[in-house]
Amino acid sequence: MVNLPGLAGAPPAGRCLVMGVVNVTPDSFSDGGQWFGAAAAIEHGLELVAQGADIVDVGGESTRPGAQRVPADEELRRVRPVITELVRAGAVVSIDTMRAQVAEWALEAGVSLVNDVSGGLADPYMPRLVAKAGTPYVVMHWRGHSHDMQTRAIYADVVREVHDELAQRVEAVIAEGVEPSRIVLDPGLGFSKNPAASGPEAHNWQLLASLGELSSIGGRDFPVLVGASRKRYLSKLFDDEGASRPFLENDAATAAITALSAAAGAWCVRVHQVPANADAVRVAAAYRSAQRS
Repeated sequence: MVNLPGLAGAPPAGRCLVMGVVNVTPDSFSDGGQWFGAAAAIEHGLELVAQGADIVDVGGESTRPGAQRVPADEELRRVRPVITELVRAGAVVSIDTMRAQVAEWALEAGVSLVNDVSGGLADPYMPRLVAKAGTPYVVMHWRGHSHDMQTRAIYADVVREVHDELAQRVEAVIAEGVEPSRIVLDPGLGFSKNPAASGPEAHNWQLLASLGELSSIGGRDFPVLVGASRKRYLSKLFDDEGASRPFLENDAATAAITALSAAAGAWCVRVHQVPANADAVRVAAAYRSAQRS
């Protein structure tokens, strides 16, 4: 396990980190099937590192809206060879899973972070496992599994409610023994959030504009992971007479979100396409440095 900059007493990163996505799935929303085979996924992960990814996030279960869960043994079958080879090659790897069984294997294989989109709600054993391993833990805002999560996108005040629900999860995982210095928050863009581009239902945009407020819980500022890449609310900005913009055409918009998030102090951004986002975090770092001076 590698000590990640900015977490648990490690030195500051100096800039927002870039997490590259490797979906070892046939049905992920933006690149389903492209890296489903182990060989292709390994090659892609190494390519992301060469392009500037600080972390490679490997997942074997799609969490796109409407997705059905796969059995744990199938999730493990997908990620095992990929994580094994990427760790062997020296990559810093995170495991994207809601299952303690999968996370336990991945931690033994050498991953450096557990990225749990359910924030410990899908598997009550996950926080205990993370606490025992002493690994950084991404706690995402989550209201339910993919098959019905969009029916739960109902808020009177999305920023306040997401903040308060994250605070409840932080309190719960700390009670299970997770060190506060190892917790990373994720506002869960696209998960039980309305994809509207404007107005009171523009949940994702309101959350992006409030990262500082979301990160402050119990008198402590937690590091924040932003997962905006290629999501549907970006397509909504560019919809033309009802025709939805393809996800793969949202990479430039994603880089813009990365620059804004990094300038606002995000710890890491999770992206599908690395080079433009690696540039964006460095631009943001220079901008923040000039602000301080």
